[in-house]
Amino acid sequence: MPMWSQPPPPPSSLQLRRPPPPLPHRPRRLRSRLSPIAASQDPLTALSRLLWGRALPPSQLVLAVRHGWTAAWGLLMRQLAPSDPATGAFTRTPSRFPAVVGTPSARLHLYVGLPCPWAHRALLVRALLGLERRLPLSVAVPGDDGAWSFTPDSPDALYGKRKLREVYASARRGGFEGRASVPLLWDAERREVVCNESIEIAKFLCDLAAADGSAGGLDLWPPELRQDIDRWYSFIYPSVNNGVYRCGFAQSQEAYDDAAGELFAALDRLEDHLSGSRYLCGDTLTLADVCLFTTLVRFDLVYHSLFRCTRRKLVEYASLHAYTRDIYQMPGVAGTCDMAAIADGYFGALFPLNPGGILPLVPASCSPEALLEPHGREALSSSAAADAGGGGNGRQLEATSASN
Repeated sequence: MPMWSQPPPPPSSLQLRRPPPPLPHRPRRLRSRLSPIAASQDPLTALSRLLWGRALPPSQLVLAVRHGWTAAWGLLMRQLAPSDPATGAFTRTPSRFPAVVGTPSARLHLYVGLPCPWAHRALLVRALLGLERRLPLSVAVPGDDGAWSFTPDSPDALYGKRKLREVYASARRGGFEGRASVPLLWDAERREVVCNESIEIAKFLCDLAAADGSAGGLDLWPPELRQDIDRWYSFIYPSVNNGVYRCGFAQSQEAYDDAAGELFAALDRLEDHLSGSRYLCGDTLTLADVCLFTTLVRFDLVYHSLFRCTRRKLVEYASLHAYTRDIYQMPGVAGTCDMAAIADGYFGALFPLNPGGILPLVPASCSPEALLEPHGREALSSSAAADAGGGGNGRQLEATSASN
């Protein structure tokens, strides 16, 4: 008989061992569903897969979370951006110190935040009029709680405070309540607020530069154009400057539709006017242009996407985009436009509008290279138009008069 057909030998004593005790019974399906919890670094995701696999959560849970988030969003928005309860339209809180009262001391200090277009007005006027030595500066940044704060890299150069509201509260008169906003023009000698309304600060700085003789011949607030400047500002502010915020902070579809319609109607009108006039008031750069520029330079970067101003990008308006490049290329202006700080200040700090805090890529039209491209707007000056046999300011005056 072949050896492989022989019966196996009996086991030796060394081979006789007690069998191991049986494992407790665990359903195979349960073990396979629990394994992601042990392996996953995201317990919430693992738990959700345990409960309903890879499908969407149950509709009841989706509805509950949606209603809860909507309620929380409404609460946050009412604090961030107060609205009309009847319409959901954004209503801007008036400045607590809206005008310069009396004559401030010679020791002034300016507080700004780089993302803020209102603070950018004051910063831009300071740069254009050569007031850097005359007017010291502190730059606040958005804190995790949304309040303007100071950091070791961006300190309060005057008092070393941690929060801007601490500067407001340190006024000798005390008793400050409300929002600690930028820009803030501060009297360091008297330890009090001079003003925190951007357009009034800008006008005050124009007068300050004229008195000091530091403007180098540039007058952004000339007496002969003040009526025109005010007319343009009365058109720009509600429809464009505040118009983008009325779109972004709208809390009803109707409020958004109204704001967006008014915004783009105003941009269309400005595009038409600036196709025949270098600046809003003709050949002269004025405060009206400063106020429009600080909104336009942020438009494609933040307002188009985050604030849902999506009908058209600024780069699609040939005259408005060239006008923005014209101002950007003036001496000192580019240094006041920190695109990274602007993006971080909006996408990072406005939590109710961007809960994930994800920063998008900077659009190509907002890069320094794009903004430094030739604008060709010198040809729109009245002297160039006269050389070409065209008119001077007739179109500008007609359009301005119609802007009331």
